[in-house]
Amino acid sequence: MYKIFKAILILNFSLLNINSVNAQFTHQDTLRGSNGQGRDWWDVMTYKIQVTPDYNSKSITGSNEITFKVTKQPKNGMMQIDLQQPLSIDNVFLDGKKISKIKREGNVYWINLAKNKFNTSGADGMEKVYKLSIFYRGNPIVAKRPPWDGGWIFTKDAKGRPWMSVACQGLGASAWYPCKDYQGDEPDKGAAIMISVPDSLVAVANGNGGKGKVESISHDLNSTYVWQVKNPINNYNIIPYIGNYVNWKEIYMGEKGKLICDYWVLDYNLEKAKEQFKQVPMMLKAFEYWFGPYPFYEDGYKLIEAPHLGMEHQSAVAYGNGFKNGYRGRDLSGSTAGWGLKWDFIIVHESGHEWFANNITTIDIADMWVHEGFTNYSETLFTEYYYGKEAGSDYCIGTRKLITNDKPIIGPYGVNKEGSGDMYYKGGNMLHTIRQVINDDE
Repeated sequence: MYKIFKAILILNFSLLNINSVNAQFTHQDTLRGSNGQGRDWWDVMTYKIQVTPDYNSKSITGSNEITFKVTKQPKNGMMQIDLQQPLSIDNVFLDGKKISKIKREGNVYWINLAKNKFNTSGADGMEKVYKLSIFYRGNPIVAKRPPWDGGWIFTKDAKGRPWMSVACQGLGASAWYPCKDYQGDEPDKGAAIMISVPDSLVAVANGNGGKGKVESISHDLNSTYVWQVKNPINNYNIIPYIGNYVNWKEIYMGEKGKLICDYWVLDYNLEKAKEQFKQVPMMLKAFEYWFGPYPFYEDGYKLIEAPHLGMEHQSAVAYGNGFKNGYRGRDLSGSTAGWGLKWDFIIVHESGHEWFANNITTIDIADMWVHEGFTNYSETLFTEYYYGKEAGSDYCIGTRKLITNDKPIIGPYGVNKEGSGDMYYKGGNMLHTIRQVINDDE
């Protein structure tokens, strides 16, 4: 008991949030990162996003129909909707009625709903929901170095054809669509994503779907792809992938039965992808052993080639590791046995986030170490599952040289600020150490 107490004491001190006295945050940071008066009275139920990108002008037009319920009466009738400049809102409707009083404050729009009466339940006693329809357009922030410096990605594939996507963790989903950009409120009943693109391109997104017809979208020479997520989902996880994609599927017989594994890659990478992605069932077998069933059987598992290294987009994991093992061909552990070169880092790490970040999500990005520390440790557990406990420990211990001890792992709360990158390797090693002390995996 003393050893466990000592380990917990060390944990508390190692994660202590000591904010620098020189840290400078703005009112915009507070609006972005906190659950303020414009957010705390309503709960998102669904998002219905429509978007049409224009590759040549690097612009988008679209809409988002937000279904929400009211949890308490708003104090001033103001609703905060986030949409980052230079994108702008054209029109807002509440249950079909146009709202004329909207005001911009930086990356926030204030929707004045003071004249509207809200109820938490309807006349039949059932839960009352409202629909806010927002129409917007403009040139979104363009990613400079995705996924670390994010935004909309307008690039070309190896054959010079348009290739588009988004990476916006940290930056926020409001970089490309209007929403309640707060990690503490996921749409409880999922989201729909409708992407209209030229007929020469294919659009993929989260959940289940494909090419479909949407009556409210009419674009010459365009096809509309409709995707539907049934589970709650983080805003930054809702992502379009647009390019010359080809697709194949397989069924994985997992702990909850049949899981559809859906793979999307650029047409010229099909054969090498089919070989590399054989690691997906291996990953699922190991992680279901350690963590329980894959969390999103209803939405399936997708691995999608992306124009950046990778990201944990729920049920639509972004892959850009060049179809080779390791982290861009490198063993992060530096172990003499080369454990990190025996598996594809992006397939393992980003898929591990389906359990830690997507299924279990922190309210504030300041606690991002929960996502990254446990997911980092999933790499160790994957190695241990296939190569033994000593191999897993060797991998974990080898990553310690990457710890910088530069600043606290926990960031300041309420301002959308994460802590040190040590959340990965120090977080994983901390879990490994506590696991040895407790010595009871169950």
